[in-house]
Amino acid sequence: MNIQQLEYLVAVDRFKNFTKAADYCNVTQATLSAMVKKLEEELDCVLFDRKSNPILTTDIGQTIIDECKIVLAHCRQIKEKAKKYTGGAIGGKIKLGVIPTIASSLLPRIIKSLLETYPKLLIEIVETPTNNIIKQLKDGTIDVGIIATPSTDENIEEKILYYEALMVYGEVDKTMKYLIPEEIKNHKIWLLEEGHCLREQFVQLCALKKKDLKPNNLTFDANSFETLLGMVDEFGGLTLIPELYYQSLPKEKQDKVSFFHAPIPVREVSMVYYRPFAKERIISALADFITGNVGGDLMSKRYGNAELVIARV
Repeated sequence: MNIQQLEYLVAVDRFKNFTKAADYCNVTQATLSAMVKKLEEELDCVLFDRKSNPILTTDIGQTIIDECKIVLAHCRQIKEKAKKYTGGAIGGKIKLGVIPTIASSLLPRIIKSLLETYPKLLIEIVETPTNNIIKQLKDGTIDVGIIATPSTDENIEEKILYYEALMVYGEVDKTMKYLIPEEIKNHKIWLLEEGHCLREQFVQLCALKKKDLKPNNLTFDANSFETLLGMVDEFGGLTLIPELYYQSLPKEKQDKVSFFHAPIPVREVSMVYYRPFAKERIISALADFITGNVGGDLMSKRYGNAELVIARV
């Protein structure tokens, strides 16, 4: 039994296909199949049901593969600790999941500089909702995520990146420079679709109740800020946007944004990871980079902690 065989087992379990697993591991199918078969003989058990399509992992196979993932995670940690001790450059591969309401404004701001800062680091990014990120972290299919926190999952580790203010977009009484959550209830409200954490933050922040807030013959929840703003511009009403997105808007749209009285509602944005699979050295470097390139420009830096309130997910 060796580390390479364990990697092959995990790959076959992930892709449910020997050819795809071999491509992923950069070996021939014959080599991978032979190594898996040799390990099955050594363990004296069948790990995969090859007669089914896609391939099925047997019960004992799943138990062994769960242990393999832990062993492989420890191997990665050993390598990371060795690199940290020797002061080697940040490099390798990391797969990052980012929720859409953060990705749209954060990624264009940091990616180019990030790649230039860490040229030896291969970054694979997927844009996906929070629940998918949590699941994929536990499965080991991504290494780290960026989501709105605090998370309700106690098994997920959080590294806070920054706090961004939440703002209201739409036509309001400009004689009232700042809003309070209670003032929003009587307006037409446009929300992101179910599954977006910002939707729940808006509902809880302003104590919104389910009611008909749109035209009588329209049922609609948006999947992007661009769509939300377009609907507000066309039909009136209000929606909630985060500060980084506000900074990317042209001036004519920024003029339609209103701010909250203190305590200022903010969104806590964190890097999250599942410790058994953590690439801690890379994660710490990425977190420091993002905080250093984003955090200093945000409104939250102008206020004390007592003047901020974290919008709950």
